[in-house]
Amino acid sequence: MSGETTALLTRTADLLLANGQTTEGTRLAVERLGRAQGRPVRFTARWGEYVLQSPDETTFGEVAPTGVDIARVEATEAVVDGICAGRLDAGEGLARLEEVGRSDPVAIGRFAPMAAVGAAALSIVFGAADWPTVGLIAASAACGALLRRAASHASDNPFLQPFVASLLAGSLGGLVMRFHLPVADRLVVVCPCMVLVPGPHLLNGGIDLMRARIPIGAGRVGLALLIVLAICGGLLSGLALTGTAFPQAGPPGEVPLGRDILAAGFAVAAYGSFFNMPWRLMAVPILVGMAAHAVHWQLLEHGTSLQAGAFGATLLVGSVIAPLADRFRLPFGASAFAAVVSLIPGVLMFEAASAALAAVDLGAKADPASLLPIVGNAAAAILVVLAMTAGLILPKMAFDALKAGRHRR
Repeated sequence: MSGETTALLTRTADLLLANGQTTEGTRLAVERLGRAQGRPVRFTARWGEYVLQSPDETTFGEVAPTGVDIARVEATEAVVDGICAGRLDAGEGLARLEEVGRSDPVAIGRFAPMAAVGAAALSIVFGAADWPTVGLIAASAACGALLRRAASHASDNPFLQPFVASLLAGSLGGLVMRFHLPVADRLVVVCPCMVLVPGPHLLNGGIDLMRARIPIGAGRVGLALLIVLAICGGLLSGLALTGTAFPQAGPPGEVPLGRDILAAGFAVAAYGSFFNMPWRLMAVPILVGMAAHAVHWQLLEHGTSLQAGAFGATLLVGSVIAPLADRFRLPFGASAFAAVVSLIPGVLMFEAASAALAAVDLGAKADPASLLPIVGNAAAAILVVLAMTAGLILPKMAFDALKAGRHRR
């Protein structure tokens, strides 16, 4: 391959993998670009590296798939489309890709306010009924977003940002409990941390595992789990600093269906903003997310389990987002997760972590009964996450198979 073609292919792979595109989506884009340049290649990826193989050359690249930026993925795919359609030559395409790589992340003026909106919306979904609670949650999430952006300038470690933001949320929630403020302390602790959950990495990893891409799939899932551990660690550390414990659950609040659906729409808009989704593409994920939440609400009202409700709602989302992501060249994981964020069982995860810490503190005095909250909450959270992952991935896999079949014909 010529040096320019190699640079074009490797830069495309770097940008797509680093910003949240699925491994299969990256493979299709890179191999299509190679064919358009008259240099067919075979793309394979492992965690942190990929290989481009052509008849006369093998090229290795290194990139960690730890970021999520929908705007960069869309812009990169647009360059690939332009080159393949003959609207751009290789030199122009490479220059455009360099511009994409230098583009700014989501503006802090959008990031912080939408973090506040997202956490506040989730608090309403979980039963917040008074403005002081909602306002305090919004303020905590906005401050956490500012802290995350500051941490991103200090280090590129993927665990630092969620840790410091959850540490702040836990500390603020602990102070609320210490001073007995008249707000829903449990929601103040939990909701700012819910906006930190790394759903796209989990979904992309699940897709890779189902395609038998074990090294990169396991790496993506492992990254997601470690980020969840960082969130739990920050939250519990913040509570410990204020001498408080994870607040006990109170009676569940009744949330009217209309308010529930509207709040879910705001949560989708917030997550789309976190992932730098262009505003012009936001309407459909918001509507799909609201519809999914209505389905979830109705399923639970009719007595289905949390897992079945999550599966039914996410099956709808996956069926709509899969062709949408393909049509607009969007990363499926980020686009799909934004629409179902309100279904993530974050509270169960945090309760399991809190119960585990309490059992460790008891040491030899711990009895088998102290393990029940750990096992029960962890099992419930895992089952819901697995149901959500299956509901989102199965339509995606079916769509990809149908598309591949049409191309073969």
